[in-house]
Amino acid sequence: MELNEAKKTLMEVQSKISAYRHASELIYFDGATIAPKKTAENRAHTASILSAELYKLATGKETVDLLEFLDGKKEELSEEENRMVFLLLKDIRQMQKIPLDEYTAYRKLLAGAYDLWRTAKENNDFEAFRPLLEEIFETNIRFAGYCAPDKDPYDYWLDQYEDGLDKKTCDAFFDTLRKRIVPLLEKIKTAKQVDDSCLYGDFPEEKQALLSSYVMDVMGIDKGHCMLETTEHPFTISIGSHHDVRITTRYVRENFSASLFSVIHESGHALYDMASEDRYAYTALDGGVSMGIHESQSRFYENLLGRSRAYTGFLLPKIKEILAEGNPKLAEVSAEDFYKAINKVEPSLIRTEADEVTYCLHVMVRYELEKKAMAGELAVKDFPEEWNRLYKEYLGIDVPDDKRGVLQDSHWSGGSIGYFPSYALGSAYGAQFLAKMKESIDIEAALSAGDYSGINEWNKEQIWRYGQLYQPDEVLKRVLQAPFDAGVFADYLEQKYSDIYGINI
Repeated sequence: MELNEAKKTLMEVQSKISAYRHASELIYFDGATIAPKKTAENRAHTASILSAELYKLATGKETVDLLEFLDGKKEELSEEENRMVFLLLKDIRQMQKIPLDEYTAYRKLLAGAYDLWRTAKENNDFEAFRPLLEEIFETNIRFAGYCAPDKDPYDYWLDQYEDGLDKKTCDAFFDTLRKRIVPLLEKIKTAKQVDDSCLYGDFPEEKQALLSSYVMDVMGIDKGHCMLETTEHPFTISIGSHHDVRITTRYVRENFSASLFSVIHESGHALYDMASEDRYAYTALDGGVSMGIHESQSRFYENLLGRSRAYTGFLLPKIKEILAEGNPKLAEVSAEDFYKAINKVEPSLIRTEADEVTYCLHVMVRYELEKKAMAGELAVKDFPEEWNRLYKEYLGIDVPDDKRGVLQDSHWSGGSIGYFPSYALGSAYGAQFLAKMKESIDIEAALSAGDYSGINEWNKEQIWRYGQLYQPDEVLKRVLQAPFDAGVFADYLEQKYSDIYGINI
């Protein structure tokens, strides 16, 4: 095989793989947003056929021979070409270990799972979702056994979302946060409480949509390559490449802030996905490198910037212009009181609407359930009871129903077991990125003016444009030039909320 011809074929194979994924992602997006509710069977049928074709393309002899040939020519390949070969071989070698019939059956199962989860949530009916959820967990345990028989099943899946992550690392990370967050939360509970009544009222969806569009514009979202749709559980998906990114939100008529920060969060994901180098389109290097780094961007824009005093002060006049009719208090609220309202700390039921202080406790609940289930220590049928127990233990609240409890997230319906710790890791990564960014950018001045250009350019140069060229730990080292330290995030929380609540730490 001639090297230059092999390089050309490498790009062609990646382009074909991207095309199959493009089709699959369009089917998923359609099912999660605008598709009629009774059409899941059609999507499952098509998804199973597409996944079989993708499996054959990715694991076929021609593709494997090509990649192994190139892998033997490392010294003659560029850094980018070597990374492409590495990522493709990593995926293929794992996929090869899973029997084709089981792989396609699982993809078909997941294609219909979202609709079943959504209906179960609407009806507050965990039992309707339980058999499918049991199958999803059983399949993940079985697939982990195929791919890494000498590895703990949950460690295998944690590593799929964040390279190198395992239970030992997660336990230490969460222990560090718990030791700082729980005492902070106890002090906040004894302080004078924040009035957030200005956030509640009657805010029609069409007006909230106007605010969403404005926020996306301020953040620098290219609407020619990114659209916003509504769904039951907000998410971001890159359709085939960074040239087509879709974000979603869910409007809550009585509380505009729920969707506002959902849109900011998903827009953070979109900015990352859309900024990979154009030459990476339709290759293994396109898009974010891991869910931890991805969540660092979404949580960075949502909280570290979006809930800052400078940005909320900038945004308040536009919020009043669009939504003030929904609540007279909103029309009168000061910038400082609005900032405090947006950052009110209060243990709550819904993860996506949680404040910064309690958010990681929500993640810990999900982590504990997944860890126990993957170890065979907790049956899926007992999820609701254990969920409710942990919410009482960690957050001190009673869960009234499964709709607002164990059924609230869509992740498990998509097979995303091991994803949740990425949210907490991302929050911690983001705090260190913020500290580093402040060394060269006046962030407060930029946010006060609603000018994201410098912030976005810094992120693009430091993180976004590289796509998946570097491993997550390499990204952290290159950007921070210092070790990852969860204490930086804890410091940020203590400083911010001791100021808001007037407490001493």
